[in-house]
Amino acid sequence: MNITFLGATKTVTGSNFLVEGAGKKFLVDCGMYQGKAVEELKNEEDFNFNINEIDFMLLTHAHIDHSGRIPKLYNDGYRNKIYAHKATCDLCAIMLPDSRTYSRNGN
Repeated sequence: MNITFLGATKTVTGSNFLVEGAGKKFLVDCGMYQGKAVEELKNEEDFNFNINEIDFMLLTHAHIDHSGRIPKLYNDGYRNKIYAHKATCDLCAIMLPDSRTYSRNGN
């Protein structure tokens, strides 16, 4: 098993981990960076993985620093399953449309 830390390193926002093992690749969280402008610019950066190779995603909870880049993930072509608790899904339905406002082009 290999775990790659793609976010929330040297900062407390932008939670994103790639887990590889048993022939699968999955994400744990896809969070937005928050705070200083230099951190928030990371929200516009390309993902450090091939979206087409991701089998599924696990969302730990709805906080934007764990879920806020899901709209970008979707806009970039991700269409596989995202697993989360029902309460997390309910909150994301309200919160994620707002996270799109951080996107330069509003997508």
